[in-house]
Amino acid sequence: MAIDLAVVTVAARGIRMLPLTKSQPREMLPVGRKPAVQYVVEELQHSGIRRLLFITGPEKSSIENHFSVNENLVDLLRQTCREDYLAELDFEREHLDYFFTRQRRQLGLGHAVLCARPLVGSSNFILALGDSIIGKRGPSNIVERMTEVFEREKPDAVVAIEEIPREEIEHSGIAVPKGTAGEVFDLAHLVEKPKIAEAPSNLGVAGRYVLSPKLFPHLEATPPGRDGQIQLTDALGAMIAAGGRVMGVRLAKEEHRYDIGDFESYFRSLVEFALADPKCGPALIEHLKKVINKSS
Repeated sequence: MAIDLAVVTVAARGIRMLPLTKSQPREMLPVGRKPAVQYVVEELQHSGIRRLLFITGPEKSSIENHFSVNENLVDLLRQTCREDYLAELDFEREHLDYFFTRQRRQLGLGHAVLCARPLVGSSNFILALGDSIIGKRGPSNIVERMTEVFEREKPDAVVAIEEIPREEIEHSGIAVPKGTAGEVFDLAHLVEKPKIAEAPSNLGVAGRYVLSPKLFPHLEATPPGRDGQIQLTDALGAMIAAGGRVMGVRLAKEEHRYDIGDFESYFRSLVEFALADPKCGPALIEHLKKVINKSS
């Protein structure tokens, strides 16, 4: 894959999940056996990414610690004859280059992407939201498919798209297709978190993007919207309005997106990944049956 650089945004404070996120990054919350952001990194590595730039914020140092080699922990496991656990740390030694920069002011996703500009320069890049896991039984290949479309069709940006329930529309960026929305399609517009009654579709932006540096001038010109946030969706919409081409690629049916954005979505994700665990899942299913029977 020609693009080997991904920007991973992990700067948001996670206000909707207080007090859990007061001192623990939302992206480091456990989902099954791993923190959420580890699934994102493994997906990107699976898709050919070798350089990752994290856009961080306050209280996010545990993310950098998680992806650093912890020689003291390795020595402890060896000295205490617990080498079996070393395999759980293999992700530390993958051939990936990690870079970290901070979004010093919480001004939204669009502003976080702008923080990457000095390091991205004139390169095309992947953007992945660090609190959105795609797929459950192994890494998704959505980024590979999006990159193939980007390289074949030469648009200015490619956005991952999924159909979402009506009740989630007010929490999502919504895509307006140009014509029929097939597996791959052009976008006529994008709308940030519309009211349900005003939503032009139920096609939600799914937390993965392939972007060209042509986006940056539009981000710089995008005024703050609701809550003083600079929205990436608004900048992409401005790019389309200025004659740029933005395309959408649908997630496959098995590529459900797990968004760790609030307690409801987090609890659902946690339960689904725990139930799918090959070692503990079957016993947990039986336990939940007993709990449900007792409560009913």
